[in-house]
Amino acid sequence: MKTKITLVIVFSIFLLAGFAAAENSQGVINVNKASAEQLQLLPRVGPSLAGRILEFRQKNGDFHSVDELQAVRGIGEKSLETLRPYLSVKGETTLTEKVKLPRKASHQPKK
Repeated sequence: MKTKITLVIVFSIFLLAGFAAAENSQGVINVNKASAEQLQLLPRVGPSLAGRILEFRQKNGDFHSVDELQAVRGIGEKSLETLRPYLSVKGETTLTEKVKLPRKASHQPKK
């Protein structure tokens, strides 16, 4: 019985690790080097927010961590958690296509 439970736990860990790797397989945006066009590849980032990120970077220098993006108007805790898998402050930008997140199911009251 213990062996079955252990196997299930190990399998679950590998499965979750695979999902995390697949999530990042699309690529990342280096927020310290990205252009406005590259920033707009991020989910829920349009021209206005991309411009504010660039403006913040010009005024304050490079971001030292992804968490510093919360100082940009329009990026809160929830937004940052959505963006986090696609962000980097080092390395090359490897994201080449717009990230489309699945839509949440609407909750309509029953009649």
